[in-house]
Amino acid sequence: MSPIGRSTRASATQQLRAASGSLGSAAIARMEADRPWFRDLTAEERSWVGMIVQAGVKGFVDWFAEGGGVDPQDEAVVLQVFGVAPRAMAGVIDLHQTVDLIKLTIDEVERSVERLLDPDLLGEVHAAVLRYGREVAFATAEVYARAAEVRGRWDARLEALAVDAVLRAETDESVLSRASAVGWSSRGEVAVVVGPAPAEANGAGTGVFDEVRRSALEHGLDALSAVQGHLLVVILGGVTVPEKDAASVVHLFGAGAVVVGPAAADLAHAHRSASIALGALRAAVGWPDAPRPVSAHDLLPERILAGDDVARQDAVEQIFGPLSEARGELVATLVAYFANGGGIEATARALFVHANTVRYRLGQIADLTGLTPAVPRDALTLQLALILGRQAAS
Repeated sequence: MSPIGRSTRASATQQLRAASGSLGSAAIARMEADRPWFRDLTAEERSWVGMIVQAGVKGFVDWFAEGGGVDPQDEAVVLQVFGVAPRAMAGVIDLHQTVDLIKLTIDEVERSVERLLDPDLLGEVHAAVLRYGREVAFATAEVYARAAEVRGRWDARLEALAVDAVLRAETDESVLSRASAVGWSSRGEVAVVVGPAPAEANGAGTGVFDEVRRSALEHGLDALSAVQGHLLVVILGGVTVPEKDAASVVHLFGAGAVVVGPAAADLAHAHRSASIALGALRAAVGWPDAPRPVSAHDLLPERILAGDDVARQDAVEQIFGPLSEARGELVATLVAYFANGGGIEATARALFVHANTVRYRLGQIADLTGLTPAVPRDALTLQLALILGRQAAS
């Protein structure tokens, strides 16, 4: 098909300009009839869409009048079409709906030109309509993608600032505001998970952080994440059992130990969970077969031997304290049990009691501390707690 002449194009342009108002109105009427999402908009929002449609029709006529030589994928053309709507419109219709809007408008223009133009002009105008619609749709998708990328980088920056403030125990209202801006709902208890960052988190992309949020959301949790040096730090909100909840994101860490700190009341108090988790991670090398994730409490022996003052205090307060305050001779029984190599009968003879009395007391110890003396790792923790408790008492 040969290109139409200048005079013929001018004639077609004149007819299109005269009908541009009716073309836009026809497209809006069709959206009202065929698109439920359009009917759900407020009257003001529908008027914004109407402005976009009218600007799109006018943009096509102007482009066609210039001979179609201007690349419609140029950002200026997109601004001409969408610049008439307020910025708030970006939060009202998404990319899918925007492309749907363009397709419907172009389709309506195609249907209408058959009754508006002379038959010898239809072929050229149809081809122009299709090209213009396709290119504007591509350009619109590119604009949305670029905006999403910028927003993603900005969200990652806000997230990093919030995580950094938690690590430095400087959580104030501004930090809570930043967290809310990236989707934190401030619900339930909070726990901090730390471990090696994956290799892909060392670049500028935010894919790892998106995956963390997605995995957490699937398990009913909030999440903030950031890379600190070679570590990935994840703050989980709405936790019930920290180790179980941390398992929802553990696959996103790099190779190595992943530690979850104790639960805190809220984000404002999460710095203690973060501090304990980081200290436990440094000591985790002492337990190469640790589960993944592992709680900071389960790393108590390694933390004590690494000189962690919080771990020493926890051992005295949470293990030795309940044993020394309980009725009966639990501390003496535990000392005799270890001194006799974990033998029930030998311990009973040393204490001049029945073997069942020793078994009963060992059961009480397990109930009070959550540690079973017959389990080697628990026995190590109990022995360290005994030493630290006696040192503190002296």
